[in-house]
Amino acid sequence: MLSTPAIRTWLLATGLAVSVTVPAAAQAVAAADQVIVEARDALRRTDRPRLAALRAVAIKSGHPLAMWADYWELRTRLAEATVPEVEAFYERWSGSYVEDRLRNDWLLELGRRRDWPAFARDIPRFRMNDDREVACHALVAQHLAGQDVREAARQAWHAQRDADDGCHLLATTLRDAGLLSNSDVWRELMRSADAGRPRAAKAAAGLLGPELAKAVAEVFDSPAKFLTRRQPGPSAASRQLGALAVIRMAANDPLAARQQLDQPWSRALGRHWTAATWGAVARQAALKQLPEAVAMYQHALAVQGQDDDTPELSDETLAWGVRAALRSAPTDEARWALVAQSIEAMSLKEQLDPAWVYWKSRALQARAPAGPAGEGARAAAQRLMESIASPLTFYGKLALEDLDRTLTLPAAPIAPTPAERQAAASHPGLARALHLIALGLRSEGVREWNYSLRGMSDRELLASAQLACDREVWDRCINTSDRTRAEVDLAQRFPTPYRQEVLATAREAGVDPAYVYGLIRQESRFVTDARSHVGAAGLMQVMPATARWTAKRIGLDWRPEMASDRHVNLRLGTSYLKLVLDDFGGSAPLAAAAYNAGPSRSRRWREGTPIEAAAWAETIPFNETRDYVKKVMSNTMLYAALMKTAGPALKARLGGVIGPREAAAPAPDKDLP
Repeated sequence: MLSTPAIRTWLLATGLAVSVTVPAAAQAVAAADQVIVEARDALRRTDRPRLAALRAVAIKSGHPLAMWADYWELRTRLAEATVPEVEAFYERWSGSYVEDRLRNDWLLELGRRRDWPAFARDIPRFRMNDDREVACHALVAQHLAGQDVREAARQAWHAQRDADDGCHLLATTLRDAGLLSNSDVWRELMRSADAGRPRAAKAAAGLLGPELAKAVAEVFDSPAKFLTRRQPGPSAASRQLGALAVIRMAANDPLAARQQLDQPWSRALGRHWTAATWGAVARQAALKQLPEAVAMYQHALAVQGQDDDTPELSDETLAWGVRAALRSAPTDEARWALVAQSIEAMSLKEQLDPAWVYWKSRALQARAPAGPAGEGARAAAQRLMESIASPLTFYGKLALEDLDRTLTLPAAPIAPTPAERQAAASHPGLARALHLIALGLRSEGVREWNYSLRGMSDRELLASAQLACDREVWDRCINTSDRTRAEVDLAQRFPTPYRQEVLATAREAGVDPAYVYGLIRQESRFVTDARSHVGAAGLMQVMPATARWTAKRIGLDWRPEMASDRHVNLRLGTSYLKLVLDDFGGSAPLAAAAYNAGPSRSRRWREGTPIEAAAWAETIPFNETRDYVKKVMSNTMLYAALMKTAGPALKARLGGVIGPREAAAPAPDKDLP
């Protein structure tokens, strides 16, 4: 919990004698801390009277986390709160995270109340300013004040993840004012359908009137039935409903959707919606790793840009065009042409993503004519590789290898000075965050910590990271150090907690310790009691069923309460990882994908034409697993270098090509969970 100096400081604040013994002081602090823990529990149980009583105790005693109890209590009755009451809260906790957190909640409440004068007074003080619904409410307030917000409003509305009160109100207000056209509404409908956001699509459809809203609901309920019952008509609405139905059908059956585009809807849609519809269908085909996705993308890109008013293919759709080309193109020429065309159609910001810089460079190299005629393309490809070459990232490492450069770690920065360390230790927000985490209130602690890092310099971040490292709060140590730009401390970013235990357990299981560390860093950030929403537990985030199965396989007497026991978790995790590696012939990327998404999915994703492992990793259909595999492999390289066990380069670790299991290989272990 608190250190002895902190205990004495708290006792002074509460009026207790500093002469009290440390054990007695610790008991007093523990009792006071229990008030905060119980207040959080009362919030979970929506026990408002109990929460109000605990808040009063926390404030009266001057507990350093009293502001949280105050925030929780006010949040439960925000719908009935008054402006003076909220302003008093702001003044009590001025400059703190909870002040700005309540302001976020209060701005949403003011938007729901349509109290635009109060909203306009408060919004300039919102420091985080990271809530999309608040941003939509702010645009409504600006519009009502006479400002032209059309372009910003369109962008905010199209960017919403799903329908919410603020962004729907914004769209409704602008539609009533004649500032949102039918075309704007249909674009939002198509985007929402393509992204699988039915609530947002149905909310947008309501802006077109009850008849069209009913038709859109029919499309979402049963697109195949809609397309069977309705033939293409002459009206724009008929064509747009058809496009919407084809997009919805593609989510389950992209090949059936393609047939609808081939006949009868391709001629009916016209150029205006053809590219967007073909792109949406192609994206679903690529997600399902169908080879037909390549031809679909070629068709979509051929139509794209023929009409100034044609909706552009989204960056996400174009990204899947690159992945479809890498995985399924029938020839090298088709592969690299589609890779280059898809990347060049992306927004300029998206093109700067290291993944697309890398693959564009590869496309330029592959398509460059032999001899002097190709020198310009090869030089441009090299410049692109050099722009991302780095020992710190997956594609940065691949670029270094393509440039025939060795992986050299950045020099360690000067360690935080005593003054810098003291400044971090005495930072009120960081202290509150560590206190919350120590009480088991990790979510609140993480938010308090991250808020406190705003605006910090590299040196301040390094000192704050070191504070977390010293307290063994490893996720905050890593997260904070990852934020530095000029000064990179790899010992903070890639710590090796429980080193002897990890090394011994990994070697006993027969797994590379650097690979185990790379996986743990991605799984749990070394939080021993980490538990995911699906029940994965501990350092290696072992699922309950996997734990039972693995324990039986290795002869371990297993009980569910052992899930977060560090030694048991490491033994189960490394043993399971070894079994997965063996099942996939020692392939580290296939095993990492299986560890994250399950062996059956990893087996399915390896089917098809064999492709280089880096391309295979990029084409994994699950966003989380794709990111996971790349980061685990990148982490492994850095851990190997830091632990002085270097080993193979990244491409060698990835293992050349990935394709179907060889006929001579042992049959897959279908019992592997």
